[in-house]
Amino acid sequence: MNTKNLGFNSKLIHGGDFEDALGSATVPIYQTSTFAFKNADHGAACFAGESDGFIYTRIGNPTIGALESQIADLESGFGGIAVSSGMAAVTTIYMGILGQGAHIVSSAAVYGPSRVVMEQHFSRFGVESTYVNSENIEEVRNAIRPNTKLIFIETPANPTMGITDIEAVCKIAKEHGILVAVDNTFCSPYLQKPLDLGADIVFHSMTKFLNGHADIVAGIIVAKEETIYKKLRTMMINMGCNMDPHQAYMVIRGLKTLGIRIDRAQENAIKVANFLENHPKIEWVKYPGLTSHPQFELAKKQMNGPGCMISFELKGGVEAGKILQNNVHLAILAVSLGGVETLIQHPASMTHSKMDKDSREKAGITDGLVRFAVGIENVEDIIADLDQALSKI
Repeated sequence: MNTKNLGFNSKLIHGGDFEDALGSATVPIYQTSTFAFKNADHGAACFAGESDGFIYTRIGNPTIGALESQIADLESGFGGIAVSSGMAAVTTIYMGILGQGAHIVSSAAVYGPSRVVMEQHFSRFGVESTYVNSENIEEVRNAIRPNTKLIFIETPANPTMGITDIEAVCKIAKEHGILVAVDNTFCSPYLQKPLDLGADIVFHSMTKFLNGHADIVAGIIVAKEETIYKKLRTMMINMGCNMDPHQAYMVIRGLKTLGIRIDRAQENAIKVANFLENHPKIEWVKYPGLTSHPQFELAKKQMNGPGCMISFELKGGVEAGKILQNNVHLAILAVSLGGVETLIQHPASMTHSKMDKDSREKAGITDGLVRFAVGIENVEDIIADLDQALSKI
């Protein structure tokens, strides 16, 4: 079936460039490490890239390929590269684009390990990095050097919920011949399409919204153009951070309900954010669906909805945060996000704990900041749970 002209939710159900000889209604799991060639000439053609045949699952696999094709279509990209985790996606991009003496400009408020691996590991090999408040476009512009090869942004930012103008960043990057990579994990292609806004690369931790059931760790990269796609795919194959076919099957299954899951969680999140904003024990709330968000208008412009992630600061700082998190019953005290369940966590002591305090504070990650990932439970139950926990403070 040609799915190019289908609506988004129809693509979730029927997408993926895959035909099964036996007529399977879903993509089967090709749980094999290697594939037999028809003959010597066929084997040679596969290795030469003259045939679409499969060789070895690290290089390509029908189940994984179906997922890559589907998400590339959803993101309006040339091709997808499925990998073993979100951090495998980050590392593949860094390794594929950056070399000794190269420089990267990045949002300061990104997923903690995305920054840690650059500052603590890639720096050992001569890669330089500058972290800026990418919400301020002039900071991005001023950070560019002659050796800058990549601008790396996450929007909405993790965990501050700050929003970067993707189109404006891409315009600056193009003026200098620099590539732009966007972490689209918080939104998924259902809410945001960075490649349509000018980015060269988009990537996800598929552990989160794309899979949506907290039972798989996975990542994916989508490149806008063939040249970048081939460069990154070759890097992934050589590093060996490929996805497993069963992982791919699970994400394909979870992906089918992406739209309805986000719709429901987003409806809940708006109500939860309003409750928190009006609660006397809350200092502030950052949620793109609130008019109080500093980039409310930008969020409406580049996103198709405010999403399901909320950050807030409690009056009473760290100690108040501990009390809250120790007293929730429905919300699960855990890292990650994007599943059907509601999660709560404290970034300064959890996901961003390996960043030094000064870097965290410059990125807006205060000691008392709480990140709340809203699930699809009855919203009355989510609010009641928060209310009773806040009453303990």
